[in-house]
Amino acid sequence: MPIDLWSLYELMFKSRLFEEAIAQLWQEGRISGEMHLGTGEEAIVAGVVAHLHEGDAMALDHRCSAALLMRGVDPVLILRELFGQPDGLCGGMGGHMHLYSKEYLAASAGIVGASGPAATGFALAAQTLRPGTIAVAFFGEGAMNQGMLMESLNLASQWKLPVLFVCKDDGWQITTQSKGLTSSELMERAQGLGVPAVDGDGSDVSSMWETAGVAIERLRSGEGPVFLHAGCVHLEAHFLGFQLTRILRYPVQELAEMGGPLARSFLQPGGAVLRERLAGFKEIMGAVRSTMNDPRRDPALDPLRRTRVILRTDTPRLEELENKIQAELINVIASALVEVQS
Repeated sequence: MPIDLWSLYELMFKSRLFEEAIAQLWQEGRISGEMHLGTGEEAIVAGVVAHLHEGDAMALDHRCSAALLMRGVDPVLILRELFGQPDGLCGGMGGHMHLYSKEYLAASAGIVGASGPAATGFALAAQTLRPGTIAVAFFGEGAMNQGMLMESLNLASQWKLPVLFVCKDDGWQITTQSKGLTSSELMERAQGLGVPAVDGDGSDVSSMWETAGVAIERLRSGEGPVFLHAGCVHLEAHFLGFQLTRILRYPVQELAEMGGPLARSFLQPGGAVLRERLAGFKEIMGAVRSTMNDPRRDPALDPLRRTRVILRTDTPRLEELENKIQAELINVIASALVEVQS
């Protein structure tokens, strides 16, 4: 089947606008609690989900709205769930990290690495009850340090289960760089458990579609699991409201709020000596400088921008597609907010 870049872009653009709308609603206080978005992961998710059929299952991590939306779950139900409404996707009890859809065989969890065991269970059911169907596990590279994910890779290998393990690697485990926490190459680790590993470019949806397609064909033919490693960026860092990201976007406002407490900490008597206080200040500024040089700030790594550059050769069609999706999203938000207001 030839690649349909327009369809893939539609999935990604719809997901990006939806999550940007979620961010706005969160900023307005309509959604409570933490919020972890998958902006920047769209090429990985679209490249995989585009190959899924009826009966295939997904086990998701805490950045799950993009995969659910691309798979076909009603976005109004997702928003109602985020609002905590009883007519939401999970009765208003799941929040954004625990979304489930029985219709689409999709389940998410906020526990790091939990998608591994869930997908392995899905795959065992597929192998036994629905031959030819598969399961997919989405997770970040930090999950590769969780024992239950390692056990899932091992079991899937031993039983030749049709499960695709998709590792979305942005190089950060919350606020710590992954290279300082993981002692071996992730693909080698998977291969050491008998799972073939492939590498995909998480900022290039064409690459992801082709790589995932080959892997999923192996799964459907009964040859056992595959580990798919894909680099990506999280455009909103680990979660919405991450302070270093706020400093970059609103330096005057954020640094002004920090200035008073920092000045008082230098001037008040007692406590650490001035040398230690200065060292702490240098550490804070070092973190800010590191964030300024973070790849998340490089537009070239945004999968939507990369794809849009290619599709701009047919600007009228591109604008028509984007306008259609924008209009659909406006209706989705309006419908969800009516439920909240009533």
